[in-house]
Amino acid sequence: MGLFSRKNNDEPARDERMVELGRDYAIARRHNDRRTMNRIMREVGNDKDVTDLSDFRTGQESYDSIPPIPRPGRNRRR
Repeated sequence: MGLFSRKNNDEPARDERMVELGRDYAIARRHNDRRTMNRIMREVGNDKDVTDLSDFRTGQESYDSIPPIPRPGRNRRR
């Protein structure tokens, strides 16, 4: 037994392409870009080797965790 623990927490390999698609989907959803949302969902749906969408959801959650910038109201102009 050593003084320092050298435990290896092996995480499953993430599919970076799916993470990026999830992030792009979240951006399109925030900006109400239906065309891009539908295009991304077609890409995800046509990909036959995707068995788990957890990487896609991880990408969405990484962008959704950033709060939107509050915009000033339109009635403040003079």
